Amino acid sequence: MSALPAESCPSRRRWVVFGLLAAAYLLVYFHRLSPAVVAVDMMRDLKAGGALMGLLGSAYFYPYALMQLPAGLLADSWGPRRTITGFFLLAGGASIFFGLSSGVSWAILARGLVGLGVAMLFVPTMKVLTRWFRTSEFAFMTGLLMAVGGLGVLSAATPLAYMSDLLGWRGSFVAIGGLTLLLASAIWFFVRDDPSELGLPPVEPEAKPGSVAAERIGVWAGAVMVLKKRRFWPLAIWFFFTCGCFFSFGGLWGGPYLMQVYGLSKSQAGHVLSMLAVSMILGSPFLSYLSDRVLYSRKKIIVGCAVCMVGLTAVLAFAPAAMPAWGLYLFCLLLSMTSSSVVVIGFTMSKEMFPVSITGTSVGLVNFFPFFGGAVMQPALGWLLDLSGPAGGPYSPDAYGRAFLLLFAASLVALIGCLFTEETLRRE
Repeated sequence: MSALPAESCPSRRRWVVFGLLAAAYLLVYFHRLSPAVVAVDMMRDLKAGGALMGLLGSAYFYPYALMQLPAGLLADSWGPRRTITGFFLLAGGASIFFGLSSGVSWAILARGLVGLGVAMLFVPTMKVLTRWFRTSEFAFMTGLLMAVGGLGVLSAATPLAYMSDLLGWRGSFVAIGGLTLLLASAIWFFVRDDPSELGLPPVEPEAKPGSVAAERIGVWAGAVMVLKKRRFWPLAIWFFFTCGCFFSFGGLWGGPYLMQVYGLSKSQAGHVLSMLAVSMILGSPFLSYLSDRVLYSRKKIIVGCAVCMVGLTAVLAFAPAAMPAWGLYLFCLLLSMTSSSVVVIGFTMSKEMFPVSITGTSVGLVNFFPFFGGAVMQPALGWLLDLSGPAGGPYSPDAYGRAFLLLFAASLVALIGCLFTEETLRRE
């Protein structure tokens, strides 16, 4: 299929590009958090205990984390469009394989391949946004992308619960795999890395030679520049522990916790977990606006959210069965706001620390840490649950409370880390 005709300005075309990439990001979040609602079904079908189920959940996160640096390098060298398309095809095929897997070993392998495939979406998309949208629009567009990701969280809650009742958890993942393959094809035909590939002018004037924005930095030199920056590491620590908490609860153990401690059905637990999505949809643009237009600060946002996270995880650890029904909804809403929606600010900070020519590398390196956090903490929670109760559950409120002490400790470390970050928003 030939390229779409050139236009006088990229204002309308860039929304086509953004729309397709955002739709792909929706599926990334679906794949990431879908085990939570169907975890009990999967444990029963695959005959897996808590530790093994934690390994199955984390199998997505290990390749996702490890591929973030290659994602940045490929986005800066091979190009976002080719990177996204090739690996998204892999993710679609792996999702179908996951639905058809006959045992837990094959399911773990398939889940790992899904993580490998979708790992190549976010960082290249950040690279595309730097070419199709102005610098002043970047934080808002990142927030909008995260809000669309919230729709993926929403689809992995109540809609997946209903779909699994209709098709079973296996049929649901086969269907989503087919949709992933179709979207990969659409991205190949309609997305371009830069407006110039369609004969369109740049969205901003070219930077003057010698300026920081125009500086050309080698791939490995860019990686060294990022890793040597002292203030990069507190941000990385904050990402690791904050997102580790979110992925552990929202991506796997939140569903079993709600069903086994509060006696909710699968669909009822899905309704509660859908608050994670609502918060992302509303919270990501809201926090971006608050940072850009009200507080004029990145650091104040992440510190405030980190303080709230300490209080929320304290409830899980010290009063795991004490929340009223309405409190469960409010809890998930606030948890997502302070540990997921807020990452849009973290990614903007990582982008603002370095020249635009290594955007892919800087975002890719920092994006390693949230998913490595999820990879470590999901099975760690499962192991702690098995220590406190029968392997495979059901687990008692006390067992969940002792396991959630890990989340409370992680939130404290995240708070300490973000206190040492630097402010990157410079007011003119």
